[in-house]
Amino acid sequence: MATELVPGNTLITASPREGRELALKMARLAIKATQPDGAVRQQLRPEYARDADSLISIAHVVAVEFAAIAAARNYWR
Repeated sequence: MATELVPGNTLITASPREGRELALKMARLAIKATQPDGAVRQQLRPEYARDADSLISIAHVVAVEFAAIAAARNYWR
């Protein structure tokens, strides 16, 4: 079964908070789609959890997802 990369098939949210939550979920789904093997993701987690560059990269992915959601919601009018 394919991963639903845009939950509910919309980027429109009721509030900025829901938009942020959606961005986090979409970032997690992107990682899952890239590495679908849960055991491998669990194995790799301790490595990137202690790597500042990896954590900054993760934050960047979430920020990009949130920017897309904010644009769809027209938060920056």
